[in-house]
Amino acid sequence: MTKPVIGVLGASGAVGRAAVRELRALGHTGLRLGGRTVSTLRAVAEEGPAGHDETVWADADAPDGLRAFTEGCDIVLNCVGPTYRLRATVASAALAAAAHCVDVAGDDPAAEDLRAAGDPARDGRTVVLSAGALPGLSSLLPRWLAGQGLDGTSALTAHCGGLETCSPTVAHDLMLSLTSGGADGAAYGEALAAVRGGRRVPRALRTAEDTEHRSFPGRVALQPYLSQESERLATVLGLDRLDWYNVHPGPAVRALLNQLPGRLAAGDDPAELAGRLILAADLDLAGRKPWYVMDFELSGTASGRPAIAGLTLRAASSYRLTAAVGALAVDAVLRAGVPAGVHFACDVLDPEAVVRHLREGNVADLRPTGAAVGADRVEEGVL
Repeated sequence: MTKPVIGVLGASGAVGRAAVRELRALGHTGLRLGGRTVSTLRAVAEEGPAGHDETVWADADAPDGLRAFTEGCDIVLNCVGPTYRLRATVASAALAAAAHCVDVAGDDPAAEDLRAAGDPARDGRTVVLSAGALPGLSSLLPRWLAGQGLDGTSALTAHCGGLETCSPTVAHDLMLSLTSGGADGAAYGEALAAVRGGRRVPRALRTAEDTEHRSFPGRVALQPYLSQESERLATVLGLDRLDWYNVHPGPAVRALLNQLPGRLAAGDDPAELAGRLILAADLDLAGRKPWYVMDFELSGTASGRPAIAGLTLRAASSYRLTAAVGALAVDAVLRAGVPAGVHFACDVLDPEAVVRHLREGNVADLRPTGAAVGADRVEEGVL
């Protein structure tokens, strides 16, 4: 039986290179590696023990090159951005080539474009969006936590952030997310907003510029931000209250982030600001090891009584977390574990399988607390 052709677009980048390793660990070989730097693609290909990976020059901004890359693929894993500029560009090219697609980002704007163009399910094709760390794990982990010792959920407090390099894709997406990226061209989310009474409430929270949190080393800034993914999560879990904080431990990045909304409103060049963000992240990381943390505290009931279940994830890189989720989504689609159509990863991936992979693959350290401790131990024993 012929093995499916998996195309990894952006295979020479931080996420793409890690995704190639994750796919190989899941048993997938003979990959098609696409990117703009051929020498780096060859180096990635040479890491494979079988030595059967194909390298193809490809640029998401070049329609002919993108078409040549997707042609003949059974599924395409997109690891390039910026997400809010590309939207559904790569997914549409994959569908035109009769291939499935998984995008490690590509959230609401991409879903809008794809559904407006017609349901891929009519042709038996599947597109999985937001198959990364944030968005992606940011909704999968709370869903997993809700099943660990709780019989009902009412409130969630989340803190996510770390100290690591800032890729050009992340930097440019951050610029675009402040002014666009959400449904119908709206902002991707709303700073300071939170969920109260099951609905979005503007300016419900405040930024803490210099504080501490038990799961993060040193002094950090806590920036409240309610994304569309978080709002959907609140609906799925039936939450009355949701507080989400982006955590910024580096002083140089914190200082620049405070200036960004005003700079963009004043007409400063987003590309120049993105470059400054990359340099600020490098300055904060100088002489230190990178790290990334996701911390969740879910309130609800256990056996009819008030209870709290917590989970803290620690990893060396959010990029590898994103790569792991993307690879798992590809694997799930190829195993026919995802129905045809357009989906967000958190709605179609099995949270238990994702957590198991993160643990067994040493991708991250996950520590449950509260009501989740006993339930997680029982589940590990069953597995």
